Amino acid sequence: MVIKGLIFAAISLAIYLCIALGLIQSQRPGPVPESGGLDFAGLIASPFAPPQDDPRFRRSSYTAPDGTDLPMTVVRAPDASGLPIVVMIHGSGWHGQQFDRLAWRLRDVAELRAVTLRGHGADPQRRGDVDHVGQFEDDLTAGIGDAGARKVVLLGHSSGGGLVVRFAGGAHRDMIDGAILLAPFLHHDAPVTRPNSGGWAHPLTRRIIGLSMLNMLGIRALDHLIMIQFAMPAQVLDGPLGHTATTAYSWRLNQSYAPRRNYKADLAALPPFLLIAGARDESFDATGYEPLISGVTDKGRYHVVPGAGHLDLVDAPETERLIREYLLAL
Repeated sequence: MVIKGLIFAAISLAIYLCIALGLIQSQRPGPVPESGGLDFAGLIASPFAPPQDDPRFRRSSYTAPDGTDLPMTVVRAPDASGLPIVVMIHGSGWHGQQFDRLAWRLRDVAELRAVTLRGHGADPQRRGDVDHVGQFEDDLTAGIGDAGARKVVLLGHSSGGGLVVRFAGGAHRDMIDGAILLAPFLHHDAPVTRPNSGGWAHPLTRRIIGLSMLNMLGIRALDHLIMIQFAMPAQVLDGPLGHTATTAYSWRLNQSYAPRRNYKADLAALPPFLLIAGARDESFDATGYEPLISGVTDKGRYHVVPGAGHLDLVDAPETERLIREYLLAL
């Protein structure tokens, strides 16, 4: 009986693995629809021109725990030593320069550090990939550094907001005193998420199922495979910043960039936070955040910015005003 049981278990495992590998093999990255997605027009039509030779604005870097140097833009007034530190985390497919204008405007109320996550930007070691799930959180600890007695706030837009939520629910949660969430991604099946994030995200569903099956067995050898693609507009890819765009993510990077499956547990762990979303957001239902999140935590303040879409929310004057008020009240 024991031998028969072992044989049955081995056969079952082999079938399980064949199904998982078959699903992964059956779907590969390919062209994505050019219509729909996000409106990058405003972002690329009026790029921010950094002040020349101004010590308050500098392109810099920070060293991650594994020794990798990662890009970071630091905006810091000479007398910023008593101000809070705000680490700014960009959305999917883009990089830290997304926050140039906002960081410059907020320089009188905080020290701003806009990071470019590994796998992103102009010259990543491996575009769209990380070494293991959770590496972004480890990297952010280096971006924060030793803050001493200063307050630390994580600010994230879209998937960057999701990463802030993930960080709050993880092992490093005690490093932050506050959070600012700009139209955050919470989960693909969260009530606020529009189908495929409004046409921006194109998940490889069969591949995702297969990789999930392997990960349930602790098999991570294929976690480097692409599992999601983005509808990055041709006007971006063919423009001067096209080489900085990232159009696809591996399984392990995508898992690292969002709250855990029980995203409500991560939300419940947030410190006092400010959530801002645009009334015209293409990816998420701005009015749905408060009823969803207020059921698990009472630490949030919620605002919907009239007329703002998903990307232009970051530079909207109302967004700056709300963030400024939040930081001054810390």
